[in-house]
Amino acid sequence: MNKKLGQLLGIAMRARKIVTGEELVIRAIRTKRAHLVLLASDASSNTAKKVSDKCSYYGVPFCMLFDRYEIGRAIGKDARVAVAVVDAQIADRIQHFLHTPNS
Repeated sequence: MNKKLGQLLGIAMRARKIVTGEELVIRAIRTKRAHLVLLASDASSNTAKKVSDKCSYYGVPFCMLFDRYEIGRAIGKDARVAVAVVDAQIADRIQHFLHTPNS
């Protein structure tokens, strides 16, 4: 994981702009609070399908790049399979890091 991206996720977590856990992430997607979902690349196929289907249906961008330990480390928690960013500006900044090479 990019160091700056990890720091941004950590700041977002401390600012309480991230929701973690499959059910809470699904709820954030349904209630249109989620602006971006990060899904662990090593998530079970059932969880990956459930979260990606919800994101697709509700038009929430999602990314499947990091493993559960990288995501957990970035937000200062144990392994996390799914996290939702509930702040639009932070979500835009994270997407910028994800789509910009060598940022």
